[in-house]
Amino acid sequence: QVQLVESGGGSVQAGASLRLSCAASGRTFSRLTMGWFRQAPGKEREFVAAIRWSSGSSTYYADSVKGRFTISRDNTKNTVYLQMNSLKLEDTAVYYCAATGALYSIIESGPYNYWGQGTQVTVSS
Repeated sequence: QVQLVESGGGSVQAGASLRLSCAASGRTFSRLTMGWFRQAPGKEREFVAAIRWSSGSSTYYADSVKGRFTISRDNTKNTVYLQMNSLKLEDTAVYYCAATGALYSIIESGPYNYWGQGTQVTVSS
């Protein structure tokens, strides 16, 4: 079992930055691919970013956040981060951290076995 706890959400104005954190416990973090997903009101949950556990820690981003968001991990702290810059109104959503042992298809929600409770990000004008 893996437990995931997100933090760092909040309410900000458009153009501001936020950093989300997700602390993992219960399994060797360094062997987990970590992902961030989000769900806006009335919309399906969507992929935001992912970082593989393999050497090199390849990263992947949704087109909508590429160049503005950065995913990173600190295996010494069992934590994955999502740095969100130049936030837009359409970034408003509940952001979920997820974990999987998989290395492929990681931009889809299917491979992720473990999910956090979510943290709200609200961007206003």
